[in-house]
Amino acid sequence: MSLLTLLSIVSAVPAAAAPRSLTVSTDKGPVKGAAADGVERFLGIPYAAPPVGSRRWQPPAPAARWAGVRPATAFAPRCLQPASGDGTAMSEDCLYLNVYTPAQRTDRPLPVLFWIHGGGFSSGSGDVYDGSQFAKANNVVVVTVNYRLGVFGFLGLPGLSRQGAGNYGLLDQEAALRWTQRNIGGLGGDASRVTIAGESAGGHSVCALMASPPAQGLFAGAIIQSGGCPSHTVAQAVARGKKYAAAAGCSGPSADVGCLRAKPAGELLNAGRDFVGGVLTGPLPVSGVPELPLAPSVAVRTGRFASVPLLIGSTRDEVRQWGLPFAHATKEQYQRAVRLEFGAQADAVLAHYPYSAYGGPYAGTYALSALWGDSSVFLGLGGCQYQELTSRFADRQPRTYFYEFDDPHPPVRGEAPAGFDSGAPHASELGYLWPLATSKLLSPGQQELSRAMVRHWGSFVRNANPATPGLAAWPPYSSGTYMSLLPGGDSRALGTEVYATRHQCSFWNSLRYDWLTTNPDRLAEQAGVPVPAS
Repeated sequence: MSLLTLLSIVSAVPAAAAPRSLTVSTDKGPVKGAAADGVERFLGIPYAAPPVGSRRWQPPAPAARWAGVRPATAFAPRCLQPASGDGTAMSEDCLYLNVYTPAQRTDRPLPVLFWIHGGGFSSGSGDVYDGSQFAKANNVVVVTVNYRLGVFGFLGLPGLSRQGAGNYGLLDQEAALRWTQRNIGGLGGDASRVTIAGESAGGHSVCALMASPPAQGLFAGAIIQSGGCPSHTVAQAVARGKKYAAAAGCSGPSADVGCLRAKPAGELLNAGRDFVGGVLTGPLPVSGVPELPLAPSVAVRTGRFASVPLLIGSTRDEVRQWGLPFAHATKEQYQRAVRLEFGAQADAVLAHYPYSAYGGPYAGTYALSALWGDSSVFLGLGGCQYQELTSRFADRQPRTYFYEFDDPHPPVRGEAPAGFDSGAPHASELGYLWPLATSKLLSPGQQELSRAMVRHWGSFVRNANPATPGLAAWPPYSSGTYMSLLPGGDSRALGTEVYATRHQCSFWNSLRYDWLTTNPDRLAEQAGVPVPAS
């Protein structure tokens, strides 16, 4: 038996079981959780003061102490965001986190998974991700967090605050990490073994935290799922902020910060539809400021980031669903869109992605999403630029592991149009790691992949290595391999040249081109594609 196998078995299975008190001390007072199915849950714990009143658009302040034992058995409200229609409570007072820890564990502190939700920095919440299954399966502690979203978390305007304008949501994440450092020991966790992880905007956040000087030392590992390293400059953030202020009725020489502060939260939320924007035009962390001096992409390129073990990857068809505005596009409309985007290089792109290679009424969607995905023009997500990003991480950190979620037909959220093949789109891997609605639709082979992924991710949290006894070998990226995640026990390590061939990287790496800045629906309109009747 190898040393790695022995260590994995020892760390994954508690050597002795002991019941624990459900009343736990924190630095602000005791909390009492609840236990069920072998997991203790401590929900709705404040990690910072409510960001309301004079604290709106200010860096997070310490939470107040409380008297007596605070119940921690219900989720706190989600941060303000566009209504989802499910009736879930939302509030400006939303800076809370949740902790899941195995009920039966040894006296040794356990590694910690610190999960940052996605949602374009405009939606989502920690309560969506029940960490019970992950904590119990891997004998680790799981923390999920809320952070300020949309205009409340990422508005950048001169005069909003002395520090943090445009990055309040990122500073919230750092405050939650500091809470974890101070308090996770009392909840069974090891503060020296915290792995930050997130998907989509959560993945963007992980890269930003790796590049943020104030966050250094708060984590020992990182997982980036379908996220990259995009950011806005201060100038871009201020321009967006002034446009928002005008939409909110507060335009003026200084965008009238006082006017914005005086407005009710609901009115600010309703005025923020354009600020939230589309998939390519929503909020992002702001660089060029103390909490993020360098753009995260520059920090990675120049080696000025937290060089911790990293698990990074994306789904096979990240952007396919975002190409649906081009459903039923003609060949001419497809070609017009490519010319609008790539200009003088359009002929070369069209030669590699001809309309005729994609059949049926969704040919335009399949063709555009293929070239968008391979070229990584959606904020660097997936494809060839994503492989290059991984290479840059691996140049500094040998314990970098790369994957592609390749299940050809995972269940996806919502209803797909008749006859449309969604492939493995953005966020489709989440139901394999967390108990979400799509998890209930997994086939037996997909359930096998789900169990394997939970074990791989857990092994990375415990050992900084996703290799797991009894599952496919997973070498580091530096060995020239990546993991293709497939259902039915078919996952396997493949050569990185296979990934490059799949995504036509020799072609894309020969070009100079920019990320797409026009949302797909607007580009379709510019290309003359008729807008579907609502």
